[in-house]
Amino acid sequence: MYASDNRYADVNSYRERRSDLIGPAPAVAPQLGTAYGRGGGEAPYGGPPPAVASYSARVGGPTLGPGDFNGYPPFQPPFERFNIGRGGGNGSFGGRASNGHVGGGRGRGGIGGGGRFGGGGRGFDGGRGGGRSFGGSRGGGAGFGGGRGVGGRGGGRHGGSSRGDLDNIMLPKQDFGNLVPFEKNFYAESPSVRAMSEHDVMVYRTRREITTEGHDIPKPIQMFEDTNFPDYCLEVIAKLGFVEPTPIQAQGWPMALKGRDLIGIAETGSGKTLSYLLPALVHISAQPRLAQGEGPMASTCIYGGAPKGPQIRDLKRGVEIVIATPGRLIDMLEAQHTNLRRVTYLVLDEADRMLDMGFEPQIRKIVSQTRPDRQTLYWSATWPREVESLARQFLRNPYKVIIGSASLKANQSINQVVDVVTEVEKYNRLIKLLKEAMVGSRILIFVETKKGCDHVTKQLRMDGWPALSIHGDKNQAERDWVLAEFKSGRNPIMTATDVAARGLDVKDIKCVINYDFPSSLEDYVHRIGRTGRAGAAGTALTFFTHANAKFTRDLIKILQEAGQVVSPALAAMARSSGSFGGSGGNFRNRGRGGGFGNRGMSSGSNTVPIGYKRPW
Repeated sequence: MYASDNRYADVNSYRERRSDLIGPAPAVAPQLGTAYGRGGGEAPYGGPPPAVASYSARVGGPTLGPGDFNGYPPFQPPFERFNIGRGGGNGSFGGRASNGHVGGGRGRGGIGGGGRFGGGGRGFDGGRGGGRSFGGSRGGGAGFGGGRGVGGRGGGRHGGSSRGDLDNIMLPKQDFGNLVPFEKNFYAESPSVRAMSEHDVMVYRTRREITTEGHDIPKPIQMFEDTNFPDYCLEVIAKLGFVEPTPIQAQGWPMALKGRDLIGIAETGSGKTLSYLLPALVHISAQPRLAQGEGPMASTCIYGGAPKGPQIRDLKRGVEIVIATPGRLIDMLEAQHTNLRRVTYLVLDEADRMLDMGFEPQIRKIVSQTRPDRQTLYWSATWPREVESLARQFLRNPYKVIIGSASLKANQSINQVVDVVTEVEKYNRLIKLLKEAMVGSRILIFVETKKGCDHVTKQLRMDGWPALSIHGDKNQAERDWVLAEFKSGRNPIMTATDVAARGLDVKDIKCVINYDFPSSLEDYVHRIGRTGRAGAAGTALTFFTHANAKFTRDLIKILQEAGQVVSPALAAMARSSGSFGGSGGNFRNRGRGGGFGNRGMSSGSNTVPIGYKRPW
């Protein structure tokens, strides 16, 4: 949802819209603003984002300047740059940053300056507009002061001073002595499910590679009608063209509806999101209504890199679903803009990613603020020791469902092609691939560094390709604009760094290109998972150089397990380099820097005019 959505102007208006909780948002024209904070001047874009649920629900972006969305010009920064951290003067996006707000800090100094959190060091704190749950995040955000914000190194569990004082925030201890009981078991077995014999259940689970653990495990459902979801949910599911539940949904929905804690492990693109969202709607509809100021228990996105004011207003009005990244949520708790005492349904989405990014202390603080009898759902693509250890501490008597293998595994719907090249060959190979894959396709190109991302984008645009880049040195408004251009197909090529594209869910991405191989196999699996979603076919093309030789063994294993062809050049590299010793595990080195420094200044790659010649 975006901050200017008029549906939320009335404090109690969300009470009247339960039937559209999962449907498209009404096309309401946002109020237009001429400035992004106190900086003055008109916003440089063509108009507000489109009122489309898949965009507004993930971005929650700022109000942009006047104009028509369909007539977006190429992104043009204001003449005086963005002046983040210095007040902005007449710059369109500088004002609010004078007190460090864009970076999430409290004091003056903007980027890496003074203030409690060192000014503008927090950056774009979430992939999908800020994760998916109370303290959970599909994107997470690796740069509380990371990148070039505070401390310079950022990111990772041991990334120096990347999070400033965030780990040292002491949240008040909650008194859970007088808890109001709540209902959380809403599952009623349908006649068709009840009629399944134990043999039928075993055959169904075996064919779909479903493994379960726990006692009193419910049988899987086979049709959407077997659930207890409201009619309006089933109507939307039918309109979207879903034929049958995915394996994680077939087994996860009955488990979640029974009110027990749940561990769900499945590959990227397997349908985990709906596995917890639809049971959440059933859970919410059965809870007591809130009085003003009692939130959170509508929905809102709470994430860094965006103004706090609209987020605070949403929390104060009372909401039923909060989608948050850990850092910004802790900010809100510390400032007492909200509390989590009434949270009865807690989702930690992509727990492996959050731990990999060093968010364990923040997760612990957030969980400590919720009532102990809550229902907790814990979702992950892999099941390493760290994730398992945290689950033991947060969950009680949980169900566990695994789809396929709990180890690192690529989606078998994706055709993976690994091309062994030299650095100097990459760009020409990229152009060749684009000419082959361009027609009617959205193409996502991953580059390892922000500088490299800009360099590739500039070169592509000069050569006539409609490319835009997204990374941590782009401010929030520019990132929102780039995503809108990519989703609409007006600029169907997007280059991105890992953090910027983490959690990205865009329909019809036919091809993912790894221009640079990532620094971990886990990132490789998550990158290629941006295509081939929900059972659709996709293609992942990867440039692999001798500098990446240490990953050869694990990469070949991933390819073979997904039924992919291993190229002779890759197999030869494995033999010659002796790299079959492995790369030391799936998790990346947590000392790795990076993340979003959110300098707020356009790098210029998106302003390069597209060359006259169209090569496709």
